[in-house]
Amino acid sequence: MEVLLKILIPILIQIESGGDNLAIGDNGDAVGCLQIHKIMVDDINRIQSLKFKDCSEDYYRYKDRLDRVTSKMMCEDYMNHYGPKRIIKDNTELENLVILGRMWNGGPQGYKKKATLPYAKKITKLYKERTK
Repeated sequence: MEVLLKILIPILIQIESGGDNLAIGDNGDAVGCLQIHKIMVDDINRIQSLKFKDCSEDYYRYKDRLDRVTSKMMCEDYMNHYGPKRIIKDNTELENLVILGRMWNGGPQGYKKKATLPYAKKITKLYKERTK
């Protein structure tokens, strides 16, 4: 999973914000280089509370979405929670990257949604450009 995320996260950043750490999208709802919504922060905090049961405070704050390092950590936490159940051993690297990317775009079941197919095309294009 770690290898996939090292490849995927820079691709997601390029798609989501063109690398702009201060990007604001979706009428102000999506923030930062990975265009993270508040509901995503809430979900990642829920995931972290399951992992670290003794933690009474939220692990991430909404303002953390503007920090590239912390945004990448949130993405990793999200992918490490939902991704392993969806990665297919016999898939190519690109196929698994597309599954994970569609989840980022459309939620944990996003890899099944027709609406995330255009996002899959963007991932594929950037992956192929970077692996020439």
